Amino acid sequence: HVQLVESGGGLVQPGGSLRLSCTASGIIFSINNMAWYRQAPGKQRDLVASVSSGGGTNYVDSVKGRFTISRDNAKNTVYLQMNSLKPEDTAVYYCNADLRLTRISRDFEYWGQGTQVTVSA
Repeated sequence: HVQLVESGGGLVQPGGSLRLSCTASGIIFSINNMAWYRQAPGKQRDLVASVSSGGGTNYVDSVKGRFTISRDNAKNTVYLQMNSLKPEDTAVYYCNADLRLTRISRDFEYWGQGTQVTVSA
């Protein structure tokens, strides 16, 4: 049973830091792109940051210089280090990954269950 399991959300004061983790478990041949999305109440789910299998990264402008995405391929894990958090970063954060389950299959998109990040004094 393949799944993405997230951890690391919580309540933090403005200016604080949190680190999110997401691990892909199950029988997986390879992982292509990995990413973090977020969805605030009443808004659509938007891309925050992504990292390719080769380590190339991409960020939405609002988090550049504050958030860092990274991955550990040996652990099938992607991280999101969030610094200088602002109230507008409050959202449910979702892990996303393109997984290939066998050598000859195509990539399938998987989502984590979401983890709440609340930035408030």
